[in-house]
Amino acid sequence: MLNEAEFALIAREVKTRTGAALTREMSGAIELRLQPLSRREGFSSVGELIAAARVRPDGALWNGIADALAQCETRFFRDRAHFERLRNVLLPEAMQRRGHERVRLWSAGCATGQEPFSIAMIVDEMRDEGLNPAVEIIATDISERLLDKARAGLYTQFEVQRGLPIRKLISNFEKAGDLWRISDRLRASVKFEQHNLMKHPGHLGQFDIIMLAHVLPSFDMSMRREVLTRILDALHPEGAVILGAGETLPEGCEGVVLESGVVRRRQSARVAAA
Repeated sequence: MLNEAEFALIAREVKTRTGAALTREMSGAIELRLQPLSRREGFSSVGELIAAARVRPDGALWNGIADALAQCETRFFRDRAHFERLRNVLLPEAMQRRGHERVRLWSAGCATGQEPFSIAMIVDEMRDEGLNPAVEIIATDISERLLDKARAGLYTQFEVQRGLPIRKLISNFEKAGDLWRISDRLRASVKFEQHNLMKHPGHLGQFDIIMLAHVLPSFDMSMRREVLTRILDALHPEGAVILGAGETLPEGCEGVVLESGVVRRRQSARVAAA
């Protein structure tokens, strides 16, 4: 078990690098998740890994620790009502506003890719229905380890069973040994990039819809406000940010409203309701 000093050091370094707030109750899980990294780096224990990270000047071990602890809890079509709203309201609304231009959608904190691939399935079905949406999907995460899995598009039986209807599994995946591989067309429809939400997303451009579901709770309250503020800087004035089920706006967020899990600027909310 991590001692108090070791936990405090990990919590400080992870928050500095990723913004994530670790609690003492996570100590046992943290140690378990760091054991594989310890072995790969040639240490006999997590304690040795932490001790080495303290003295190595390049910060590489701390970066590896932060990556190993990156949030990866996700599943296909998580919060189904939000995906229905995306399909029936938000995408058609953005398509009408854009006309012949592409709708740009960002899946922020995408982990192993289930969220952006769920979006890609929705867009694909809309095309089959003759709606012909022009949509660009950008998916980002801080962890290159998680992004590598997302880019590969390979999932276990357990992962595809979580939230993925059998019809969608059959039409969008193929068996690859003991795993399931998502189709090439869907894999090609999502662009994965590394991005730290502690940094401004200006280089990614402007988006019509941003998925930020189940990301903010990993930060403390002040950091949630900072992250959402940066996210809003990348949002079209009439765009929408989708939060996770049950999530609320961080304290101190002004000029925006949250309704049915969707964040809009106040003026845009009035227009959407009209």
